Amino acid sequence: ALIGLGGQLGIFAALGGALLIGNIIPGIEPFSLKEAAAIGMIGSSDGPTSIYTAGILAPNLLPVITIAAYSYMALVPLIQPPIMRALTTDKERMIVMSQLKRVRRRKKIIFAFGITVATLILVPAAGTLIGMLMLGNVIRECGATDRYVRTLQNHLLNVLTLLIGISIGATATADRILNVHTLLIICLGLFAFAFGTVGGVMIAKLLCKVTGGKVNPLIGNSGVSAMPMAARVSQKMGQEYNPQNHLLMHAMGPIVASTIGSAILAGIFIRFFGG
Repeated sequence: ALIGLGGQLGIFAALGGALLIGNIIPGIEPFSLKEAAAIGMIGSSDGPTSIYTAGILAPNLLPVITIAAYSYMALVPLIQPPIMRALTTDKERMIVMSQLKRVRRRKKIIFAFGITVATLILVPAAGTLIGMLMLGNVIRECGATDRYVRTLQNHLLNVLTLLIGISIGATATADRILNVHTLLIICLGLFAFAFGTVGGVMIAKLLCKVTGGKVNPLIGNSGVSAMPMAARVSQKMGQEYNPQNHLLMHAMGPIVASTIGSAILAGIFIRFFGG
């Protein structure tokens, strides 16, 4: 959860950059607070969260934000490794983390309901995002819906992905895409991903010191919720330095925490900026 929190640094870095860009570059119309908040959510590395937030706060920027978010999610294996190498030492990269304990199905279901109820009480505006995320977990873990799990993971997911692509493509008209603001948003998206990676790795380094070397800082890149690509990057780089390293599932924890955290932040932005 702490690493996932550090990964949210990219959201605020992009938000601040979007607000300041009108002062930095003369002659450029500055982004409004709503637009800056929507752009900042690119740093969540979560496509659905970025789409949902942009659709409410800045519908005019929806196609550009969506394209930027999904493009950088695909480019995670290129963006993150140089940052991870720059912020960690060879000794830290070789740390072998202990095997994770198995979690019972009952705890998984209780966790899903607990997070949903807490979100609805504390941040109601994030209820839709968290509710849908946790509904998927309950369907998977309840053990009575195997056919629905297969449908959701394959056929329905493919149909929804196609519909999203068609919808975003249909709104990506020339007047929305062919302007200088598009280039600025693309640059801010890269800025967000880089700072999110930095935030996650730095928190992981801190945890490494606090635990006496039990946390490999390479899993810090998973503070951004690019699932599962960020975890694969952690796994691949860890094995480059120590073939005994198996960081994949350790890295999935921060990704899930970051997904929950970014959805809650989206709800906060919608609550305070959406009016």
